[in-house]
Amino acid sequence: MDLSATHDTFVLERTYPKPPDRVFAAFADPAKKRRWYAEGEHAAERFELDFRVGGIERQLFRLGENTPFPGTAITTEGRHEDIVPDRRIVISSTMSLGERRISTTLATFELVPEDGGTRLVLTHQAVFYEGADGPEMRKGGWEKLLDQLGAWLEE
Repeated sequence: MDLSATHDTFVLERTYPKPPDRVFAAFADPAKKRRWYAEGEHAAERFELDFRVGGIERQLFRLGENTPFPGTAITTEGRHEDIVPDRRIVISSTMSLGERRISTTLATFELVPEDGGTRLVLTHQAVFYEGADGPEMRKGGWEKLLDQLGAWLEE
């Protein structure tokens, strides 16, 4: 078995027409985060959020019928490493496919006030293990999630 690891860093930015406190609340409030982050195309079977430094965030999704592994569980477990209200959230997390760990991530969300709204800067640093989805798929997933956040903020 090839025991390789792929390291990757990407930065994504979005500008939302809502103030930083509103964007921050979309991460901090479990009901709000569940709506934009854990519902939709691949709705979470389980979503837990303890939003405080040291608090844990967990999700359980199942892959759909049109995937290579239909019904297989994808689980994520994260720990909030740093929180500065309305300014910054840092989460370290792991992702598993079935019983196999596929990645470890450090994600930093910075909320910058800009023209009455917020510029969100996501810096995603990860190591992907054997059988992982890989950097491009993960980046695409985050692009979609940040777009869903924008749509939710407009509701």
